[in-house]
Amino acid sequence: MNSITRQNRPAVVLLSGGLDSATAFAIAKDEGFTCYALSFDYGQRHRFELEAAHRVGEHFGVAEHITIPIDLRKFGGSSLTDNIDVPKDRDEDSMSDGIPSTYVPARNTVFLSLALAWSEVLSAFDIFIGVNAVDYSGYPDCRPEFIEQFQKTANLATKAGVDGEGTFQIHSPLIHLTKSQIIKRGIELGVDYSLTHSCYDPSPEGVSCGHCDSCQLRQRGFQEAGLTDPIRYQSE
Repeated sequence: MNSITRQNRPAVVLLSGGLDSATAFAIAKDEGFTCYALSFDYGQRHRFELEAAHRVGEHFGVAEHITIPIDLRKFGGSSLTDNIDVPKDRDEDSMSDGIPSTYVPARNTVFLSLALAWSEVLSAFDIFIGVNAVDYSGYPDCRPEFIEQFQKTANLATKAGVDGEGTFQIHSPLIHLTKSQIIKRGIELGVDYSLTHSCYDPSPEGVSCGHCDSCQLRQRGFQEAGLTDPIRYQSE
């Protein structure tokens, strides 16, 4: 499908407020989609990201932005939703060794399911998600295989799919890119990364710690891209 046929077609974009989701949103916008943003207040310790998500949405002129509350703290099982320390100052080998404690059980499955529900109501057959398999190969719900299988499920489990109203497509435009490649692409598309938030363990004021995996990967991405990260860190 080319950009002409995509012009003004509705798409649901999962928007967390982080660097990756902001870039995925920019890509959807650049491809001509009318973007509907979906964010989740799921009990994450870094819920400051929700403010960032709304800043990003406003920056790009989102058609509608919904934030859904889901209290995943009821389940716990993650350092983002439970009383478990967020890993800090890990080297690259440690980050890629197994599934980190920041993995939230079935999070992307839950998020995509709700995005699918809204998409069906909107008659929007395109869903964008900013998952990345390069930096977070340990996350099972960020792999291309998962995205592929969820797309099959989307077309099997919906009235719109069964009735042939359209074919759902899950877009994951960042899945094979490095962090520096993502940042460069975002800059090309006008992403203002000062609006975004990536830290898993920010201060109460929302200042990034600079030591969690997400902060380190972000900082390294900007360095490799030859750019300066525009956000503040607690060590500054």
